[in-house]
Amino acid sequence: MRDRSHIEKTLMLNEDKPVDDYSVVLQRLRKIYHSSIKPLEQSYKYNELRQHEITDGEITSKPMVLFLGPWSVGKSTMINYLLGLENTRYQLYTGAEPTTSEFTVLMHGPKLKTIEGIVMAADSARSFSPLEKFGQNFLEKLIGIEVPHKLLERVTFVDTPGIIENRKQQERGYPFNDVCQWFIDRADLIFVVFDPTKLDVGLELEMLFRQLKGRESQIRIILNKADNLATQMLMRVYGALFWSLAPLINVTEPPRVYVSSFWPQDYKPDTHRDLFLKEEISLLEDLNQVIENRLENKIAFIRQHAIRVRIHALLVDRYLQTYKDKMTFFSDGELVFKDIVEDPDKFYIFKTILAKTNVSKFDLPNREAYKDFFGINPISSFKLLSQQCSYMGGCFLEKIERAITQELPSLLGSLGLGKNPSALNCDKTGCGETPKNRYKKH
Repeated sequence: MRDRSHIEKTLMLNEDKPVDDYSVVLQRLRKIYHSSIKPLEQSYKYNELRQHEITDGEITSKPMVLFLGPWSVGKSTMINYLLGLENTRYQLYTGAEPTTSEFTVLMHGPKLKTIEGIVMAADSARSFSPLEKFGQNFLEKLIGIEVPHKLLERVTFVDTPGIIENRKQQERGYPFNDVCQWFIDRADLIFVVFDPTKLDVGLELEMLFRQLKGRESQIRIILNKADNLATQMLMRVYGALFWSLAPLINVTEPPRVYVSSFWPQDYKPDTHRDLFLKEEISLLEDLNQVIENRLENKIAFIRQHAIRVRIHALLVDRYLQTYKDKMTFFSDGELVFKDIVEDPDKFYIFKTILAKTNVSKFDLPNREAYKDFFGINPISSFKLLSQQCSYMGGCFLEKIERAITQELPSLLGSLGLGKNPSALNCDKTGCGETPKNRYKKH
């Protein structure tokens, strides 16, 4: 068996210090979201444009590490190895055949406990309640496992079913790619695992990499089981992996590829054990960095979400203002608005937003998306931004702009200055109540 001291040292599992209590900062972040961002988000139905609803559980959740890749490349074995679960009753089942048919979420808990997917989706204190939209067939393929492990106090692991290229989507019984997209959107780190025998890229893997577009900074590609190959063969396999992935990853810099063997057995003789060990430690440092930057990443994510909500609200407001300007007493409202939606450039919808607001043209959403959006939501169901104000509550647009430019950067700055998060006063920040579990009696 291989020595595990480098894992415990890099991930600081031997330190006795208690896990940092960030609950006050996260509750403050939650209050900013509910008071400054969510009103505008709901008023202009942003969730129907991007299908990404932020829940309280998602705001307060731990960093998520997602494992993706073909079947039997060692994803479950790697999780067992990182957590030291092999040969214990906690270990994930592994084998040479496709073994993982469920989405398995490993979380921290006081004792070993298995949680059914239907219970996880019903518990609003967790971040998995939006998964109900994928149907009961999927919830039967979702399972949670609570394990009393120190690493899981700081991070959540998600093991996924292996990609099988000869299987059709409908045979799984649920929208596999849509579920993967949901986890990809919320993952802080994504491990895409390959082994030397499964380097071919089929339709399902190609679709997966399409879904990863825009998340390249969070992707780590792993060439597992590298000690099975001689040096010359390993170099050829490494080149073949890049050759297969090159058309799928459209970035100027090549992705980081870790070459090692992630399982508890010792490296095979006459292989590059020093290289494999250094690669493994580099991967662990990456994982530790994500854990350490948990709050910064969470605040940056909420701020990015707020920017998108603001742009969406400005665009809907522009569409509505243009519609009101073009309407006359004898006009057919439906035809007028259809003309605006079909050709927004003719009415300078997007150009006006760029000219009159500090919005980057690279942040503007796709014009085609608004055809579908207004097909579901009639323009008459919205109000102008100038009418979204109240004497006590202020204006929705001003509140979200204050959150983007002042409140969230200030919260981020307080972390950068090294202030103790738990020293913040709940009276000032308004910590609020923890979300309730619908399945528990209160």
